[in-house]
Amino acid sequence: MRFALSEDQGLLQDSLNKALAQLSPLDRVRRFADGGEMTAPDIWAGLSDAGLPGLLVPEEFGGLGLGLLEAALAAEALGKVVAPTPFLGSAVLAPLALTLGGSVEQKAEWLPKLASGEATAGVAISEPIAGAREGAGVTAKDGKLTGKALFALDAPGADLLIVADRAGGLHLAEPVEAVPMTSIDATRRLSELTFKDTPAEALSSNQALERLRDAAWTMIAADTLGACQTMLEKAVDYAKERKQFGRTIGSFQAVKHLCAEMAAELEPARALVWYAAYAFDHAPDEAPLMAAHAKAHTSEIGRFIARTATEVHGGIGMTDLLGLHYWFKRIGQNRQILGGPERVRETAARLQGLAA
Repeated sequence: MRFALSEDQGLLQDSLNKALAQLSPLDRVRRFADGGEMTAPDIWAGLSDAGLPGLLVPEEFGGLGLGLLEAALAAEALGKVVAPTPFLGSAVLAPLALTLGGSVEQKAEWLPKLASGEATAGVAISEPIAGAREGAGVTAKDGKLTGKALFALDAPGADLLIVADRAGGLHLAEPVEAVPMTSIDATRRLSELTFKDTPAEALSSNQALERLRDAAWTMIAADTLGACQTMLEKAVDYAKERKQFGRTIGSFQAVKHLCAEMAAELEPARALVWYAAYAFDHAPDEAPLMAAHAKAHTSEIGRFIARTATEVHGGIGMTDLLGLHYWFKRIGQNRQILGGPERVRETAARLQGLAA
């Protein structure tokens, strides 16, 4: 049996990499990060023309009806260029939430708009997954939400919100003001949302939050995978060009070892992330554990690769001129968002009956 990407999946990966090279070059990322933009509509419009928002939307609602592995390939491509897009909320978590627990009317209203890119969605599910900070958490009563949600994803300018309450129930809520939160990653905006008797419609699936968690962990792992790949490639390219003592630094054994160690850590992680995405659709009993392993493991190897690639670059790796810090910080935020590796490993231990 051949365990590899299909021809169609390879074409999807290649076409996205080519499109993103045009839509999200470093100069565009820099303008977004430094200019205070809350969204990058030009990038999302270009990706919408390519059909990216409809990856997981069923064909009957105008989408492509593909699986989470295809979405993971897209997330990996986005991570390679640290693209500022609402992909995770609008193209992955919101369509999944609606497909799992939406009513016929909710699906008919929102899925076609999400598939075309006409509408975007924000997602606030951090508290029941990663633990609530003091004063945070949302309660639901009589079709209304009250409370505060932190670390909401893709909320600025969103047309709808998927919100998790303290008990783990999911709700389709009206947009509220997205207050920017300070974070290390300027390419992805995190928001604080405050609900005050905000009208909301409950989604019906009891297991929807767990499925969203697994999908989110896998997508974040894939994004880290892509960012790590770029940092490795930049380190290797720099080592081939930078000369010291009359030789390229890549000819020095110590630098060779650093690059080889990064490659050796990264390649097995790719198989883990791809399998976690595959399991989501085809081995659902394994999916929670695989998603937890993917998130925790890429968090750890991501930190190693970010640090080592910067080390290979020497002093210039710390400068804004090179822009390496955008990938460094993206990897750092991915490590903590929706649960750091310690918390995710604790979930994995519970799933295996190993927790004390």
